[in-house]
Amino acid sequence: MKYWLVAEAYEKIEQTSKRLEMTDYLVDLLKKTPKSAIEKVVYLTQGKLYPDFTGIEIGIAEKLAVKAVAKATGRSEAEIEEDLKNTGDLGETAQKFLEKKRQVTFFPQPLTVERVYETLDKIARASGPGSMDQKINLLAGLLADAKPKEAKYIIRTVTGSLRLGIADMTVLDALAIAYGGGKDSRVILERAYNVSSDLGKVAKNVVEAGIEGLKNFKVSLGEPIRPMAAERLSSPEEILEKLGGRCIAEYKYDGERIQIHKNGGDVILFSRRLENITNQYPDVVSLVRENVVPDKVIMEAECVAVNLETGELRPFQELMHRRRKHGIREAATEYPIALFLFDVLYVDGEDLTVQPYPVRHDVLKKIITRNDRVQIAKYIITDDPKELELFFEEAIENGCEGLVCKSLSESSVYQAGSRGWLWIKYKRDYKSEMTDTVDLVVVGAFHGRGKRAGTYGALLLSAYDAKNDVFPTVCKCGSGFTDEDLEKIPQMMEPYKIPHRHPRVQSKLEADVWFEPKIVLETIGAEITLSPVHTCAMNIIREESGLAIRFPRFTGRYRTDKSAEDATTVEEIIEMYKSQLKTTQT
Repeated sequence: MKYWLVAEAYEKIEQTSKRLEMTDYLVDLLKKTPKSAIEKVVYLTQGKLYPDFTGIEIGIAEKLAVKAVAKATGRSEAEIEEDLKNTGDLGETAQKFLEKKRQVTFFPQPLTVERVYETLDKIARASGPGSMDQKINLLAGLLADAKPKEAKYIIRTVTGSLRLGIADMTVLDALAIAYGGGKDSRVILERAYNVSSDLGKVAKNVVEAGIEGLKNFKVSLGEPIRPMAAERLSSPEEILEKLGGRCIAEYKYDGERIQIHKNGGDVILFSRRLENITNQYPDVVSLVRENVVPDKVIMEAECVAVNLETGELRPFQELMHRRRKHGIREAATEYPIALFLFDVLYVDGEDLTVQPYPVRHDVLKKIITRNDRVQIAKYIITDDPKELELFFEEAIENGCEGLVCKSLSESSVYQAGSRGWLWIKYKRDYKSEMTDTVDLVVVGAFHGRGKRAGTYGALLLSAYDAKNDVFPTVCKCGSGFTDEDLEKIPQMMEPYKIPHRHPRVQSKLEADVWFEPKIVLETIGAEITLSPVHTCAMNIIREESGLAIRFPRFTGRYRTDKSAEDATTVEEIIEMYKSQLKTTQT
């Protein structure tokens, strides 16, 4: 398959701000893609070579890419860097210099998807002495044969700045239309993706076996299952009513959610974002080997910092000291953890995601050896609002965030990759002032003035509308940022900067700078109020009004463990607003 077809499609996708058009262009590209290349095209469109959980990244720094562009175009690195200052995009610079290339390549070979992919794979795997030169030479060789437009997207791919704004759900929509007979088949594609976290694998299967071939898609060890999420309510009475009058309530620990895959002596740990974090927690690997009985198992746990002398649970911030590449053993000693297991999804060949939660919970209790550092999440089963409230207060007193209340019904299967009413978060009571934090997505920024000149004065933040897969704005936040944050955030957001409002962002405000919805920040405010400006829950509470967070403030916590789609939802914001009204009225 000619890579030129891919580059042309990317250009059309990049230039549109309409989500339906974006999907149409992607459908057209997928239909033109032969079966043998579909996996590669899907990964490349995601800006990667493999699913995130493999940990294989292309890994070309901008300085190395500059050297490759210089080598391929016959220009000096200084010339490339000078132009880069003006464009701010090495892809555009590469395109420009290839259009007026000084060196002539004799008998250039038209680029194919296969060659681009295989060369990028070699770049990603190059290591050891001389690997930097090898990466430069491989990339320069590609660029030398590339058309200018192809070079732009190759450079953006290798530097991690493809910026197409295509979400996983958009790819699933496109696959459903192209190969599944229409959007209605997306539910089957989505199930396959949710249990494998591998869009390329799903694409390959639907192209080769059709939509029927995906219905028997199985859970596999080593492939993380996309985590199930919870809705939120603010009173025991509402929670019990929603869950059929009775529920199992578990402590909601203030730690890092991890998915554990054990295959004999091999243990892999995945973060909530499905990144392989095994190396960060060697102590967890040991605890799993020693205390989990089955040979083959997939389970979920909260990894919590703990004082081993007192058993006291420590705040989430202490776990951040474990996020390092060096001194990991020392950090494990200085910041020890305990594991609180709360679900099991697979045991010795049996897929438990299709079993109701009471069955999974019973299995979980039988397959671990408990001690001070490995426990089942503390729980009660209750139909009494008062008992639920007292258990909640106990959880808060013991250093937890609150409770997760779970359905006991026959339909309480594990909804991989979904947020639903089978699990409900019960966190701190919402007073007329906003006492609970929310996790919001950065979608835009406004230039600073005065002391903040040269940086961002405020960020435009959005909640996530899961029903429509969009990000409506909920506040403009300029408080709570330290000088260090003000310096860090523009650098952090640079890879996600785009020239226009993202198709999935709903905003009445016109930001100075727009971003792909990627980075999640924890925020708190004074209250949630009706707003004619922000689009969150627009026209749901009152005509011509949305909901906004008044006097928002950044808490200092970067939610690197959450993707944009894991952010606080519009439904949660609505529930918080309604809870405020009830509390104020009483």
